[in-house]
Amino acid sequence: MRLGLALGYWGRGPSADHVPLAEEAERLGYATVWTAESWGSDAFTPLTWIAARTSRIGLGTAVAQMAARSPTATAMHALTLDHLSGGRVLLGLGLSGPQVVEGWYGRPFPASPLTATREYVDVVRQVLRREAPVELDGRFHTHPYRGPDATGLGRALKSITHPLRPELPVLLGAEGPKNVAQTVRIADGWLPLYWAPGRPEVYGDAVRDLPSGFRVAPLARVHVCDDVSEGLLPVKAMLGFYIGGMGHAARNFHADLMARMGYEEEARRVQRLFLAGRSAEAVQAVPDAFADEISLVGPRERIAERLELWRKGPVTDLLALAPDRRTLRVLAELNS
Repeated sequence: MRLGLALGYWGRGPSADHVPLAEEAERLGYATVWTAESWGSDAFTPLTWIAARTSRIGLGTAVAQMAARSPTATAMHALTLDHLSGGRVLLGLGLSGPQVVEGWYGRPFPASPLTATREYVDVVRQVLRREAPVELDGRFHTHPYRGPDATGLGRALKSITHPLRPELPVLLGAEGPKNVAQTVRIADGWLPLYWAPGRPEVYGDAVRDLPSGFRVAPLARVHVCDDVSEGLLPVKAMLGFYIGGMGHAARNFHADLMARMGYEEEARRVQRLFLAGRSAEAVQAVPDAFADEISLVGPRERIAERLELWRKGPVTDLLALAPDRRTLRVLAELNS
């Protein structure tokens, strides 16, 4: 099982620790470092900064949001950074949800998310393979554009720049069983947001028979500490925000996943509290048991024991949201 360092996205501003943590992860033998985006910092610029300060570690987006860019623009970002870094990019993509897509990016959330994702990946692959001008007569993505307001002057184009790696890995963030099944068919890897190593069946039958070389790379909070309950607080805070705030009461993919994992009543309670403006209570309402099974928190011995569960399943890459150098070092030692 390979190790990755997940840095997420910025809060109020850039963290002074991100580049030093990435440098330390590379020194410790971590395979990858990953950034994210929501409605603030973008995913690609910090990776470029990290690329200039490192030489070996892979550079992943977990995830770059599809609504933020056309698929051709995303492919341009990926192929540019892949050249500058010497072939280290892993392109992780995610559709996000209606709240973010419509509220932040000012775009309609697709009526058929699976189709929109499939078309997006198709265009990205066409750009990277550079076998012919990009053409797609899709429901959500059309190249050249032929809508009712088109000039009729657009023509199919092929990237001026020759990509360094035509088969640059594309991974997808997916939560629902149908989305996961499609991810296995069209992508090179899957980025689960919550992974419970003891019950992969939550994600459907697709995870039982994966193609050779397919990456399963969940994000998980990892923290070496003495007090498990205290160590779980950041996990609960993250869950409270995602389950309560990252979506609408009637449509929240994160809450739906928590419900499928056996915590439906608790998920709806977290939603109600968060939407009522009682965010602190929402965080406390997240069950410790749920936060614990999707993370690696506690003393070294406890993490070592629980790490075996992650190794036994289909996980190929553990992307650690690790807050300090000690945790990075201990995880590297335990995984060696």
